[in-house]
Amino acid sequence: MKTALITGANKGIGFEVARQLLKKGFYVYLGSRDLSNGNEAVGRLKADGLTQAEAIRLDVTDLASISAARDEIGRRSAGLDVLINNAGINGGAHPYTVASATADQYQAAFSTNVIGTASVTNAFLDLLMTSPEPRIVNVSTSVGSLALQSNPDWPAYNFAKYVVYATSKAALNMYTVHLAYELKDTKVKVNAVCPGLTATDFTFFNGGEVSVAAERIIKYALIGQDGPTGKFFSEETNPATGEIPW
Repeated sequence: MKTALITGANKGIGFEVARQLLKKGFYVYLGSRDLSNGNEAVGRLKADGLTQAEAIRLDVTDLASISAARDEIGRRSAGLDVLINNAGINGGAHPYTVASATADQYQAAFSTNVIGTASVTNAFLDLLMTSPEPRIVNVSTSVGSLALQSNPDWPAYNFAKYVVYATSKAALNMYTVHLAYELKDTKVKVNAVCPGLTATDFTFFNGGEVSVAAERIIKYALIGQDGPTGKFFSEETNPATGEIPW
């Protein structure tokens, strides 16, 4: 049975990704900063007959928590097939501008969205290397694309200017490029995926269906060995091929 770890999986898109992977026969570890919230999420899945799920306390901003989660999953599974770095924050109340954003907002966003992702990935890379088809999906956003943000013809050009969130996700994208490059001669496939504007508490329930967002992420968690690596995808932005510029 294939195994997956999803950070920030007790609600929203992460929870729906867990649900859909369970339906595909995965054993899924739901990373949750608050273990009680994680256990409650697992309870909801099991009530729907999706029993191969387990909550793991995982605060991506806490190295001790990451290490403990790695050890726990390492004891319970021989390896890890899929890592979905989903945990993220917007960095502060909307709207914020370059002039109004604070150092604390930048630090919080980078701690979770960039450093947290890097720390979790480093901790679990050895388990991923045991898989015949290891996959890493970094959940990003088209808002973090430098090319789109500087293009006045981009439909979101005039309203996607969330400087703290966008800056942290642009940094996550660069991390993804470097991670994919360093793993290019291995079995690991690494991609950044924008799930699109989705109706969750993260977006104040504005946007599309969470099931569609989860499908977009899972697509790149399940790619074969002939699939892409080191790419940036947003099917909302580019329905034709999915790929968008960094």
